[in-house]
Amino acid sequence: MNSETEQATLAELPGLALASLLASRLCHDFISPASAIMSGLDLLDDPSAQDMRDDAMALISGSARKLADMLQFARVAYGGASGAEHFSRQELEALAKGVFAHHRGDLDWSMGPETLANGPARALLNLSAVAAAALSMGGTAKFSVERVGGDVIIIVDAVGPRARLRPELLAGLQGAGPGDGLAGHWVQAAWTQALIIQSGGTIEVVCEEGRVVLTARLPGGSH
Repeated sequence: MNSETEQATLAELPGLALASLLASRLCHDFISPASAIMSGLDLLDDPSAQDMRDDAMALISGSARKLADMLQFARVAYGGASGAEHFSRQELEALAKGVFAHHRGDLDWSMGPETLANGPARALLNLSAVAAAALSMGGTAKFSVERVGGDVIIIVDAVGPRARLRPELLAGLQGAGPGDGLAGHWVQAAWTQALIIQSGGTIEVVCEEGRVVLTARLPGGSH
């Protein structure tokens, strides 16, 4: 990005620049498992590597699962799942587990409402990606989702060795531009913050040594 784009917030980015950042982020996420699948297929086709057939099949299977999990997550977190109005507790838990299955941290899930409207659901999933990124050395992210009055309260308490948010992730969650940080990481957090704010909600971020707490409050819509 140029220097002006580096300082821009998500709301200030031209539409094409935002589309470019999101596309780059998705390509970055998808290329690793896709390449691993191709590597496994190459091993299967190599006559001299038939003794590695089991390893190749394991590589293909694991990478295909990772790619499918990431695609299912992106479909809801970025695209709104073709306009679906509500998502069930089971659907959201499965999607969040799909994120954590390919990171070092563990997920501790507690969700009271049986369903969430589109806005809170997408915010919840994007927060799961941010929390997973915060636990690069392992740990546990405890998710609590409750409906209080007409609002949905989401609390994510991520604790682990060296748990932290990269500067660009913190900037994105606070509505700032990426500065000198990696825009591919920043856009995930900036997108999360924008989803919450545009839904009429608020987000609070608390960073301590070995701990990151994300608290979002959004209008809950219908039950």
